[in-house]
Amino acid sequence: MGIFSRTRDIIAANVTELLDKAEDPAKMIRMIILEMEETLVEVRASAARTIADQKEMKRHVNKLEQLQADWTDKAELALSKDREDLARAALLEKKKAADMADQLNVEIAVLDDALRASEQDIAKLQAKLREARMRQNNIMSRLESAENRVKLRTMYNGDKVREAFSRFDLLERRVDMAEGRADALGMAEDERKVLGQRNLDDEFAALADSDKVDEELEAMKRALKKEG
Repeated sequence: MGIFSRTRDIIAANVTELLDKAEDPAKMIRMIILEMEETLVEVRASAARTIADQKEMKRHVNKLEQLQADWTDKAELALSKDREDLARAALLEKKKAADMADQLNVEIAVLDDALRASEQDIAKLQAKLREARMRQNNIMSRLESAENRVKLRTMYNGDKVREAFSRFDLLERRVDMAEGRADALGMAEDERKVLGQRNLDDEFAALADSDKVDEELEAMKRALKKEG
């Protein structure tokens, strides 16, 4: 069942109010546009039929006007031949044709009014349709923006992101450990250098002590020889 029951309902409709009340604005605006397009097609088709009917009536009027002229000629011919009875009959036929022409002209005037109303309705329907399409573009843009925000927030707060950051933390921990090992190796190397320097100093000190002992030993030997 359509949203609108007739053309006037569409023209008088408040699209914004309809969308505000809709549970699904995107679906509602699509339905509104579809019904407006269908109604516009129907109104245009009706206007086309009215124009065709009007043209046909005008052709009949032209034929009736020609028929009136013909009956006038026949009436004049009958009078010229002293046939008043035939002239009267011709004038009666002329009147019938004139009455039919007058009736058709009245109907043509009615169709003129209907066409003007149709033209106004078509213009108003087109304006409403443009409004609805603009609203549709706005709704679709807002919907797309909202969906993109949802996707981004889902991505930020999702398991994949948390897993990725957990991996970053693990990599950073590995880097910290590697740097720690490198620092430790540097400290060991420095310690070896210090110990090596200390060992070398100790060796030289031992040599010096050995010389002193040897000198003292030789002195003791010389003293003993003198006493002997």
